[in-house]
Amino acid sequence: MASDGWYLTADLDDFLARARQFLHSRPVQHTVPLTVTENLRTAGAGLYGDRPPEFGVLREGGGPGARAVFIRTPPHPLTLTALTARDADDLADRLAGAGHELPGVNADRDTAAAFAVAWQRRTGTGAVLARRMRLYRLGELTAPRPATPGHARTADGSDRELLGRWFGEFHTAIGERAGQRAEDWADRRIRRGDVLLWQTPDGTPAAMAGLSPEVAGQVRVLGVYTPAHLRGRGYAGAVTAQVSRSAPAAGATEVLLFTDLANPTSNSLYQRIGYRPVSDFARYDFA
Repeated sequence: MASDGWYLTADLDDFLARARQFLHSRPVQHTVPLTVTENLRTAGAGLYGDRPPEFGVLREGGGPGARAVFIRTPPHPLTLTALTARDADDLADRLAGAGHELPGVNADRDTAAAFAVAWQRRTGTGAVLARRMRLYRLGELTAPRPATPGHARTADGSDRELLGRWFGEFHTAIGERAGQRAEDWADRRIRRGDVLLWQTPDGTPAAMAGLSPEVAGQVRVLGVYTPAHLRGRGYAGAVTAQVSRSAPAAGATEVLLFTDLANPTSNSLYQRIGYRPVSDFARYDFA
């Protein structure tokens, strides 16, 4: 249904018909909604939980085109593309007036802050800045020096239990709810063949990194994880460099990743291997 410029729908095909051109117009900045909708398109609406996803399009001049969108895949926060403060306020009014309950918002830094203020004003709900992130894009890839002993290999069916365990540990480490079963995540990644493991010379898996599906020429490095007892030995940098090197074979012209700004080690590491800052993002949790 449509009102006040925002068109809301629970139908992915309907949403993409209205939003695809807009999302593809800035694939780097729109990497999250592009990746989420591609995962939903290929894996089904139940990918992120039992509740159906919700979508919104802010129409351009009242017409069918879009100038902003939102995506909600419960239990995850609301994901927004860039909004003005007025647009954020209008959306907060629309969603709150319709009885929506939101756990938080995830967007570029200014949009997230504007929506958090608007949501607080409209609902009286508290908002806490939970995470500050930086989006990076790969420039010229530089292999880590000195070279890390071992090699990368594609995770396969024999790694299913390991991937599931590391998936859970990764989300615990970053303080976020996974939103999907670890076993299902492992099965999908093994089937797609888009997770690399760094294996030490004695055959021990020491780190992992994956790639999102290619959409609009962009892919994103995901789930870079090293168990605590193996950190500080260069495994994360080695596997990230290797998975980044493999991205063009997946059809990518842009290779992206997010880092937590509270972690200076990872931000420094990714810049050393060739990643360059694009923009800052933030997540607010609503209490």
